[in-house]
Amino acid sequence: AIGGSEDGESALADFIGADDATLALVDDFHALAPMIAELDERDRQIIHWRFVEELTQKDIGERLGVSQMHVSRLISRLLARLREGMLATG
Repeated sequence: AIGGSEDGESALADFIGADDATLALVDDFHALAPMIAELDERDRQIIHWRFVEELTQKDIGERLGVSQMHVSRLISRLLARLREGMLATG
């Protein structure tokens, strides 16, 4: 047995775990990466600013020279497109 529990023993299952959320996230990333690569440069930049740099829609709008409302619509459209692609690969 492997030491570590209160009684000094742990089952192998304690170390393996059930569904690994990290593994699912990696799978999702591998499915998303080619879809993001197919986006045009502006759409990829919007995704990067919003989800990597975590800029607000207002800040993105200022960089693009458009309103926050327009950025909101762009992001909604992009996410819908990526969601459809994920469901199709699913």
